[in-house]
Amino acid sequence: MAITDWPLAERPREKLINKGADALSDAELLAIFLRTGCAGKSAVDMARDLLQEFGGLRPILEANQQQFCRAHGLGQAKYAQLQAVLEMASRHLAETLTQTDVFESPGHVKQYLQTQLRHRTQEVFAVLLLDSQHQLLHYKELFYGTVNAASVYPREVVKLALAHNAVALILAHNHPSGIAEPSIADRHITEELVSALRLIDVRILDHFIVGDGVTLSFAERGWI
Repeated sequence: MAITDWPLAERPREKLINKGADALSDAELLAIFLRTGCAGKSAVDMARDLLQEFGGLRPILEANQQQFCRAHGLGQAKYAQLQAVLEMASRHLAETLTQTDVFESPGHVKQYLQTQLRHRTQEVFAVLLLDSQHQLLHYKELFYGTVNAASVYPREVVKLALAHNAVALILAHNHPSGIAEPSIADRHITEELVSALRLIDVRILDHFIVGDGVTLSFAERGWI
């Protein structure tokens, strides 16, 4: 049955407008993105097939172009559209952080870091540079490692802070394993960076570790 033959309250688009996007299932959200189905299948049916084929919504969103376009009903136009949507979401979060004290929006910081780092297959060490109002000046990825580790050089972090006239920093890196618990090395480099930045009167507010859907905060653990 075509979606246009469904009761109005059950149609994904009308449901979103009346109840909000969070009221929709993954299949319904994906169906709105797909817009149309194929012969014998509604957009919702097709969305359910794709979710089963990929193993969930996240693998669809993180698929590379070749993986994405291989699926029935998808192609380069849809891939480009999806990448544009994801980039807009990332820029929206970044713009929010440039206008808000990060202390007032820790959830936005975690969401932003998840969009930047969760899907990376190698360890990435990044820095959020903040002004005197603790608003975001710049996000910079500094160091890249293997799946197991990234080499972090305090002098490079100090140079970056001085170049942007930052008053405070937030450190972040991902664990490709998906486990957000810090290693001894993670805690050690954090202590080194806190000491190094203190010499130029720049404070480290937090160090986030991005795992699979979980972002750990050193500040919340009482380690900073």
